[in-house]
Amino acid sequence: MRGAGEIYVAMRVVSLVLIVAAIVLMGGDVIATLEKGGDVTVRSADQIWTLLSSHSADAAKSWMERKLAGSLSHGIEAALALPAWAITGVPGVILAFVFGRRH
Repeated sequence: MRGAGEIYVAMRVVSLVLIVAAIVLMGGDVIATLEKGGDVTVRSADQIWTLLSSHSADAAKSWMERKLAGSLSHGIEAALALPAWAITGVPGVILAFVFGRRH
């Protein structure tokens, strides 16, 4: 059962990475809020992706519009409109609970 143990540890590491990414993204939103004089700023995953690489974000959006069904494309766009910290933090917390410490 060594293979199952390795997967268990790997999933705990993945959950930790996702939670840390969410904390970093949330911290960035706090800094942006402070920079704007207290005007609450929560950046979406789409905005973060555009900050990192606007060309790839635009290319992916145009590909989705051309290749995917309308409802699937709109579903992905809706997911990208969520706060960036939620997209990484929620799955990270769920994985942390599922693959938590064993007794």
